[in-house]
Formats: sequence, structure tokens, C-alpha cells
Amino acid sequence: MKQYDIAVIPGDGIGKEVVPEGLKVLNTVADIHGGIHFNFTEFPWSCDYYAKHGKMMPDDGLQTLKNFHAIFLGAVGNPSIVDDHISLWGLLLKIRREFEQVLNIRPAKYFKGLRSPLANPNNFDFIVVRENSEGEYSEVGGRIHKDEDEIAIQNAIFTRKGTERAMRYAFELAQKRRGHVTSATKSNGIFHTMPFWDSIFKEIKEVYPNIETASYHIDALSAFLVMKPQTFDVIVASNLFGDILTDIGGAIMGSIGIAPAANINLNGKYPSMFEPVHGSAPDIYGKEIANPIGQIWTAKMMLDHFGEEELGAKVLEAIEWVIEQGIKTSDIGGSSATKQVSEAICKRLLSL
Repeated sequence: MKQYDIAVIPGDGIGKEVVPEGLKVLNTVADIHGGIHFNFTEFPWSCDYYAKHGKMMPDDGLQTLKNFHAIFLGAVGNPSIVDDHISLWGLLLKIRREFEQVLNIRPAKYFKGLRSPLANPNNFDFIVVRENSEGEYSEVGGRIHKDEDEIAIQNAIFTRKGTERAMRYAFELAQKRRGHVTSATKSNGIFHTMPFWDSIFKEIKEVYPNIETASYHIDALSAFLVMKPQTFDVIVASNLFGDILTDIGGAIMGSIGIAPAANINLNGKYPSMFEPVHGSAPDIYGKEIANPIGQIWTAKMMLDHFGEEELGAKVLEAIEWVIEQGIKTSDIGGSSATKQVSEAICKRLLSL
């Protein structure tokens, strides 16, 4: 029997409500399969933890996490207790950076029964591969001078290594899907980094002659995701551009609250981390209306990462069925409670 050791960090707000529902689904998957087992170890690291200890996690927190197969994260943030820049850099971003989670993977697809703001969604289904460690979110830069002479400098750092690995991952992913990769660029306006990005994309696509490609400037690509999202398969983008495109993906699905994400470590030295895109939403915590689908879809991505793609497909099929049946929380037009949605997904899994 395969055993997967999972570090569970519910975090803040609705993370503490939706993570247990995600674990229920994973346990149901294990019951169905019979050949896998999940060993969950929960850690209370959060803004509440910060209020008691003055830090988001213990000093040896990363040492504790590094031997797990994966990290299953809920949500981070409660600005009434801790400023967001402290909570994020003290937990979520600390894990991403120090565990070399160099890629952020976010899918978006049309669900029957979930109202998209698009007049004709055309059953879109795409994945954004976002470079997750450098680019426009580099920490290189600073502020100098004061008053009217004050200057802020933010350096965007693009390495060949970081750019190539994101693109190679995108092409490998496209080979498992519909065979198309789109590059997000802005080489007509950004003088150094984007022409560099474009040149590497041209090099990498030569290695995958069976994959069709396209390259669009980020402003046009953002518009195309609204106008014709069904034409996209895999999109590869820099840190900032990927962040923008994935929020558009969540929006055209009908709710960013159902969107999942995977932070991937490629070298095997550290665990990858799986989290929904939604925030901690402390204003609705405890009302039993939090949408668990983002967390459950995140569990599906974790199964895929482990190579359990058939089981992951069953989880997504169950999610789609439940949404189509109208078993939804109020944020996406339903009246079901958090647990009712996850229980319906588990029941559907058992029937497949």
C-alpha cells in the first residue's frame, strides 16, 4: 500500500472550515482505491498562532515540513490580527521560496450549472503555468531619497534556468492535454526581459515540434481570455502575468472561490504545496457558507502530482456532477452549506 504523508495547515478564516472537507474527500478516495493511505499531520500555524507566539510558524517549521510528501494549505490572513505582508511573508511565501516551489499551476474550466459572466463560455478548459520564483516579483530593488525626489526601483529578474523550466513544464503538460502552448509576453513595451522570454520560448518550442504554439502580448491575451477562452490549452507566463491571467480564469468560471492552485517543487528536494486561490474571508468564517470546491479541486491536483491521475479525474467528475445538480453554496447561486457540498461529492465518488 502506498502511504502519502501530508502536512495540513488550515491557516485562517474559512481555511479552517474547508480544509477538513478536503480531507474527507481524500479519505473517501483512499477508501475507494484501497491501495493508498493518507497520513495527515495538522499544524496550527496561522494569524492566531502569530498573536500568541509573535511569528507565523516556529523557527524550525520548515525543517518540520520538509520530509512530508506534500503540504495541504487552506488560507492565510487575518488583517484584524496581523498585517497581510507579515502573515504572507511569514508563512505562505516563506514556504514557496525556501522550498523552491518554482511553478504555480492554476486550471480554469467551464462547469455546467455554474453561471459564467461570459455570454458564451464554449466549454473552455485551460491551465496557466506561472513562473513562481522570480520575474516581476523579485525582491531586488529599493527606495531612495525623500519627498519630491523619492525614487522606488523594482527590478524584474529573469534567469534562463527559471524561464526554461517553466516553459518545458508547459510543453510537457500540453503533450498530455490538447497539444497547444500559448506564451504571455509584452516584448513590444518591455525592453529587456520580454524579448529574452520570447527568445527562450522560440528555442524550447523547437524541442517539441508536435506542439502547436502562439505568443500574445499580455493585454491582448487578457482580452482573448474573455472573448475566446475555449481556444486556449496551456498558457505559460511570468510571475506577474500569470497572476493576472489566473484571476481572469477564476472570474470567467463564475467565482474565484472555486479555483485551485499547486505550488510545484521540481527537483524533489522539498514537498510541493496545494492551496485554493480564495482568501481566508474572515467575515464569513463560522457561518457554514464557505465554498469547499476550491479546496477539494486542490486535493485533485495533489492526487495528479502523486501520479494518481485516474483518482484525480474521479474527484473532478464528482465536483462537476455536484455543481450541475445545483448542490452549491450561496456564493455561486446555491443554498447548500459547506458540509452538504463536500458530503455530496463524497457520495458521488462512492457511486462512480
